[in-house]
This record gives sequence, structure tokens and C-alpha cells, in this order.
Amino acid sequence: MKKVPGKVWMAAAVLAVCAAQGETFRSLVGNVPVGETKSAAEVQVPFIVWGGDVPTFHANGGLKTAAGSIYAQQGLKLNMVPGDDFIQQVRDYMSGKSPLLRGTFRMMGMASEVIGSDPKTKGIVLFQMTWSAGDHAVARDHLKTIKDLKGAKVCLQKGGPHEGLLDDLLSDAGLGWNDIEVVWAKDLTGSDKSPAAMFRKDKSIDVCFVISPDMLGLTSGLQSVGSGLEGTVKGARVLASTAERSRSIVDVYVVRKDFYDANREWCEKFTAGYLKACEEVVEMKKQYESRGSKSFEALLKMAQDIYGKEVLPTIADDAYGLILDCAYVGYPGNVKFFREANNPSGFEAFQKAALDLAQTRGYASVRTGLAPNTLNWESKAFTQYLTKLDAAKQDRFRAEAVIGEIEALNAGGQLDENTIYEFSINFAPNQETFSATQYGVEFQKVADLSEKYGNAVVAVRGHSDPTKILLEAVRAGMQKGTLKRTGSSGNYTYYLNGAELDLSQVDKLSAAIQRGEFDGVAGLNPRETMQAALNLSRKRAEAVKQAIQEYAAAKGIDLDQSQIQPVGVGIAEPVIPKPSSMAEAEKNMRVEFRLIRVNPEVMNESDFDF
Repeated sequence: MKKVPGKVWMAAAVLAVCAAQGETFRSLVGNVPVGETKSAAEVQVPFIVWGGDVPTFHANGGLKTAAGSIYAQQGLKLNMVPGDDFIQQVRDYMSGKSPLLRGTFRMMGMASEVIGSDPKTKGIVLFQMTWSAGDHAVARDHLKTIKDLKGAKVCLQKGGPHEGLLDDLLSDAGLGWNDIEVVWAKDLTGSDKSPAAMFRKDKSIDVCFVISPDMLGLTSGLQSVGSGLEGTVKGARVLASTAERSRSIVDVYVVRKDFYDANREWCEKFTAGYLKACEEVVEMKKQYESRGSKSFEALLKMAQDIYGKEVLPTIADDAYGLILDCAYVGYPGNVKFFREANNPSGFEAFQKAALDLAQTRGYASVRTGLAPNTLNWESKAFTQYLTKLDAAKQDRFRAEAVIGEIEALNAGGQLDENTIYEFSINFAPNQETFSATQYGVEFQKVADLSEKYGNAVVAVRGHSDPTKILLEAVRAGMQKGTLKRTGSSGNYTYYLNGAELDLSQVDKLSAAIQRGEFDGVAGLNPRETMQAALNLSRKRAEAVKQAIQEYAAAKGIDLDQSQIQPVGVGIAEPVIPKPSSMAEAEKNMRVEFRLIRVNPEVMNESDFDF
């Protein structure tokens, strides 16, 4: 994760005042007469400060279409202009100055009532550009998972891109806006009225929503905890991030319906040219990272020249980081986004989420939808022009590396710190099957989390009850003479080789069992029983994963099986270490689902994120 501005300027200048004093987006745009769109001979195309726009610069050869560029070869002529003031973008769109809007899907939802007020200006979502990977919720150390947002004081910029991310996280945790206290910040970054600055000053603020530079300043890294040194905030950590919650912020271009209807070929070429540029940028980036690339360095320099050194001070860190903080979707991602039925991160799902947010947060009073493009994705304009068409999805994670990562986090005491969300199901003694009839709600939750958190792992962790091991260890130790007991029933104190042993400290008891302290007693083998419990917990976790896969297949859900990893925990983490009844013992018999932030190195590399 590099230090980059993300959507700083767009968010700050665009929507910061959108909901102030109950103003709707329509009132901010004002009364703009609907004008006719200009011809397609030269089209004004807005851009924003975001890595997803760099391929557009590449396709155009700069702000003006350059000879020999991708768009010049397509016969297009573009005049690219800054679009960080989204309100002005909408005015230009309504007046006919530009047929295009550039922003996030939720921003389009905020403007939907305005642009949908006339049949000519109704918005057609032309193509998807990227997913964000550079927006973060930073929390103090007493918040462990997103469920802990309940009752929290949360700071974010009014009207910025993080309202949608917060809305997503609340929904994921089964919470709503009424469950939190919101503190609104005027700016997104770079001032004392930004969420990061307010988080530093006001210790009562539990969570702030920030972009990568501020996240790094508060925590020092995505998987780090602030030490209080070098400007970090002691105990601050990333609670959730689009680095994992990768299906939250989607960037798009929207085109006016009248222009789309009259200029289908232009729209097709504009889309195909952008996707071609993405292919070339991805290849240049690979070369840059492996052996260096003068062409990629030139592209980064172009981005710096266009945005200015105030926004991108350096090429190696800031301009390059701008690209790292977004994930291109390419041709396969667009086909999936617009075409795949029941896609929880597809067009229809995002349209609903965008309109819900616009209406409930007061940006629009009427739900006015956008329309998907009707491009022929199988036409020669795409299939014989682009090279990366394969929508076959490879495993996103390397199973062995993921298991090793989870075990390392657990051994290092960092599993809780890297857990974004968790929940459990219980099972009966000797239960070996897990039906969708009984656990369908939980299986659907796993499927939803897997899709939305595309870069996180769902660990299915099987747990066993320690009662049998406790009883065998006590009986074996006392017969062997290594374990002594004093006191009366219900209030015993145990001593192992003369040192007090608290049976509720399962880790110490397990270590003693592994050392062989209770071996050698006929008919009693707590070490073997403990291993059997570990094996059984793994077997149950695998059975649950299999049941989830069958559930997803029956529902037509495209599940990345590599993302769901079964883990056997055995007796290591009981809810009740010394059960006194079967009811208490059954609380330990559980399968736990943990959504875990893992090192990107355990992931298989992919050109496009779809």
C-alpha cells in the first residue's frame, strides 16, 4: 500500500456539501436547462484523481487526443477536462456540454434524480473501470471487528465516498445508521477538519474513515497497529478496508441516453479503447515491477503532469501508488458486472445500493434508476480487438499459503487483530453433516461475505469440547502420581509435579499433555484423545465447507472455493474451559467463521479483478 491521494480532490470538492442542512443534490445543481449534446466529432470527457483514469490518459495520449494513440486509431477525438467538481460535471452533462459523467456508482445514485428528470439525460452506465482498494476504516484498539461498530462514534466526511463504505460495513455487521453516532468532517484529508485530524484530537471518536495516506499516518500499515511513534496513534488499526472489502466502491462512466442512442459506435469505441488501454497498462506495470519500464515511467510522469505535483509529489511513490490503490476489471469484469444474473456485486445490486443510500441519506427524494448499457460484448469491436477476454476465474488464493498465514497469525497472537468479522454455529455431539435446512442463513452469510470481501479469507474453524480430555488427564495423572489434588468436590486444586495447574488454562494443560506428562496409564491416553479431537474438528470444518459449496451451487452462486479454508482448532479455544453440564459442553461444540485479513502474498496474481 503506497501513500496516495485516492479520491481526495473529488470527494472534497464534489459532494462535501451535498447533504448539508438537508439540501438535496438537485438544489445544489440548480436549475440547468436541458441542452442538446454536441456532435461526436470532439467530445468533452471528464476525469478525476484516481488510478482508474490513468488508462484513459494512456488511450488518449494526454488530455488532447494524440496522433497514434489508441483513441486516435479508433477515430475518436477527446478533450479531457478535470471533473473533480461533480456538481459542475452534472451541470455540464445537463446542458449538453459533455455527454458523460465520471464518478463512483453511488455518486451517480446521488445525482440520479437530477439526471433522470428528462428522458434525454437519463443515465446509461457505459462501463465499469475499477474497484477501490485504498479506502479504510481506522479504529481504536477496543474495537476488534465490524460488529463492534454498534454504539461507536464514527467520523467521516459528509457526502464523500466513505458514506457508501460505512453503509456497507453496517449492513455486513447487521447494523444500521441508528446504531452509531456520526461526527461529520468537512474535508476528506489535508486539514484539521478531516476525519484523521479529528480522530487524533478527539479520543472519544472510535472510528474514522480515511484514504491511504491518512491510514498510513495513523497506523503505519494495513496490517499494523499504531505505536504512538512517528506520528501514529497508539493502538490504532485498520478495522476494515476496501483492500479486503473489494466490492464496495466501483468507478464508472455514465453517458446521456440521447447521445448513446445517436452514437452507439462512438460509445463502443470509447469503451473498447479504455479496455485496451487497461490491458497495456497492466502489461507495462508488470514490466516495471520486474525489470523496469520506460513506457510505464512515462505514463506515471504523464499522470503527475496532469494532476500536478501538489497531488502527486513523486512518481515512484505517489503516481505509482495511485495505480496500486485501484483494481482494474477489464473486459471480463465488465461482462460479469453487466451480464451475470444474481451477481451480488453486479449492476442491479449496485443500483439498488446506490438508490437506497441516495434516498435514505436525503440526496434524492425520488428513486430514479440508471440503465445498463446494451453493448454487444461479443462483437468484433471487443473480441477481435482485445486480448484478455477469458472470464474463467482462477483460484484467488493459494491454499497452503493461506493455512500457513492463518496459523502464523494465531501463533503470533494477531488473529483477532486481523479478524474483520466472525460468527459461529453450534452442532450436536457426534454430528457429522450440516444441512442447508438447518444452517442456510449462515451459509448465505458466508457466500455474501466471500463475494463482498474478495481479498479476505473466510476461515472455517472447527472447535471441540475439552471435557473428555480433562477427565482423562486427571484420571491418568492421579493414577500415575504426577497429578495431586486437594480440596473438596467443586473446589479442587491440582498440582502437576508439585506446581499448581489450573485446568481452565487449556493451553498449559495441552502443553503438559503433549509433553507426555499423562502417558503410560493403561486404558487412558489423553494425548491420543486430544489429537483425535483436533482431527475431528478439522473433519467437521471440511464438512461445513463442503455443505457451503453445495448450497452455493444449488443457488447458482459463483463461490471462490480457495477463499474458504477449513481449519481444525481442537480444544484450544473453548468458550467454557471447564464445562459443568452438557449444555455448557455443547457451547464448545461449534464451527466458527472468521473473515480474516491476510498478506497479499498468499494470493495468486491476476491481471483483472472480477
